This record gives sequence, C-alpha cells and structure tokens, in this order.
Amino acid sequence: MQIQHQAISNSTQAAGIQVSHCDLSACLAFFDALGIQEGLDIAPAPGALLCRMSDPWMQVHTPSHDTLSLHQHAKSLKQEILWSMLVSPHRFEFNDLEALGSAVRVRENIVLDARKTALAFKTDAAERPSEFWRYVEDAGFILQPKTCLIDALISATQPEATGKLYDFSCYRATEYVVLLGLAQEAALHNPFLLTQLQQLNEKYAIRSGQFHEVFLHEYGSLERPLPAGFYVPGDRVWFRNPDERSSDVTGYEGSWVIYVGSGLFSNFWKRDQPFTLESKCIEIFHWRDGVQTKADGELWLDEAKVEACVHDTMLQPDKMKLILQQMMRIRDPKDVYAEGGCLDATREYPKQIYPSDLELILPKL
Repeated sequence: MQIQHQAISNSTQAAGIQVSHCDLSACLAFFDALGIQEGLDIAPAPGALLCRMSDPWMQVHTPSHDTLSLHQHAKSLKQEILWSMLVSPHRFEFNDLEALGSAVRVRENIVLDARKTALAFKTDAAERPSEFWRYVEDAGFILQPKTCLIDALISATQPEATGKLYDFSCYRATEYVVLLGLAQEAALHNPFLLTQLQQLNEKYAIRSGQFHEVFLHEYGSLERPLPAGFYVPGDRVWFRNPDERSSDVTGYEGSWVIYVGSGLFSNFWKRDQPFTLESKCIEIFHWRDGVQTKADGELWLDEAKVEACVHDTMLQPDKMKLILQQMMRIRDPKDVYAEGGCLDATREYPKQIYPSDLELILPKL
C-alpha cells in the first residue's frame, strides 16, 4: 500500500553539499568514482563549490526531497548516502573532499553497525559484557582497563561477538552505534582522536544530552521542519509517541532509531524486521492499546497486545490509511498533546572527525 507522505518543506531546491578548498576536476572525479554523474550540478561559490542534484533529476528520483526510494537506483550504500545529501534542503559543509569522504564513511559505518545490532529491551535495567565494561556510580558504564573501545562496543551490541543480548534503552543503543561508527573511522584516519575516546571512556560515559552536544549536529526545526520522507542513511531519528497516557510509561515516550537506508529504520529488538516509515508509525500508534495498570497503579505496556493490534491493522488498508494520516504529521512541541503526529522535525548526524575539518571536541575531565 503506497502512502503519500505529507509535504512539509517549502523548499523545492536542494541545498546539497558545500566543499571548500577543492577544484572542479577533483570534485567531479570524487562523485564520478561513486557513479554520480547524471543530474549532478556543481556551481562555484566564494572559496567553495556547491554540489546538488538538479531539479529535473529530483522530480524523477526524489520528489519533495523524499529519499526513501533512492536505494532502488543506488548501486552502493555510499552512493545512496551521497545522493541523499545532494538532495538535502539542509546544506552539509566540508572543508575539503577528504572530510566529505570521512563523513560518508562514518555514516556507512553507523548503518552497517546498526544493521548488526540486536539487544534486549528493558526500561528499568542495563547490562554490559563484564569482560569489557564495569558500572561506576555517576560515571556510568566505563571501559575495563586495557580493553579496546571498538571491541567493547561491538561486544555490547552485536550478539555474534558474545552469544548474548544485553539490556539497553533505545536511546543508549543509538549512542553506542554512533560512537562505534566514529571510532571505526578514527582508527583509520584519526588515531589520536581514537586514543582520546579510549581514555575518556575509561573514566566516564558521555550520555544523553551531553552525548547530543558533544557528538552530534541537529538539523531542521519545528519552525522549518525537514520533509517527512527525507532521511540520510546514518541519521539518528526520533519518533514521538503522541498519545499522552501511553507516553507516561517509562521507555515509551518515543523511539530512537537509526535510518539504515533502503527505506528502513533500525529495529534493535528484532533486527531481522527493520521498520518502514509506515510500520514504525503504526507500531507507535498502537502503544496506546497496550497500556496496562499494575496493582500499585504503575503503568506498563503489554508488547504482545501491541503486536496483535499492529498485525490486525496491517490487514486492513482503510484502517492503515486513517492511522497514517494521523501519525505522519510533525510532532507537537514538548508537553503538548494535540494534533501532532509522531514525526520529528529534525534529524541528527555525527560531527566531523577528519583532522583537516575536526569538529568533535571531547570534554576534559
């Protein structure tokens, strides 16, 4: 069933990618190496080149900046990432082509790591493999001495490494996946930063709001929301629960995921069943049907009942359409539960770590 995504952005032209310190021939060669030639528009700007896909190309392949079907044309994940950036209503800026290449590799790492991630979902518990991690009050889960950060992150998120699923919240899980993608790139192209990350994680875990501030850029806003179908592989994405009662259940205020390309969003609890935009919206809608009350009055959510409701809805196209019309709206502001849906106005992506364009500055402890 095809659903027309709500057109949100007023922008018809792509802002795309800005690359400084780069000549035209080198820029053309960079994109040509990844099979991007037809429809590529490169224009000079003071000290930089502005790269975007042309309007006619976008009308055919990404109408209204919708990138969810780009994989049908892309020959590689890198190509899908770059095409998504080239049609973006937000301008991605890089100091040189090397920094752009690094950012694409980080996004590719994040996608591949997210696809491999499988976890146990517990809102009131957390566990990590003790060979690599130990819990310290106030500091959080920190590295055991003389253990490798990359191996530790893999051991906690990819069950093939340990044979076990570990307890995570979706928010913390996305932090581990993003950090792993950055660390893998740093290992190859910024070993000094990797050493800093290693030393920091031996003393303190950067989490929650601080993680967002240190590691990520956020783009889009409630005033100028991103288009509903626009996502770049490697983006961290939030879906809000617009139902006030079920959002009071711990862990069900919303859902943090990674856009893994191919029109799919990570499902860390059932990684072989990633979400489409539609199926994610329908799942969150039915959280309201799974709310139960314990004897002490505490709310909890019956996942089995939610699954049954989702399955029932998927068999009824008319019901699906009505739910999606409600859910595929931009969310209301914080603490407001009115006419908004579950789509966020913004996305998040990692700061640059290539030495020539280093944005990621770690806090001093």
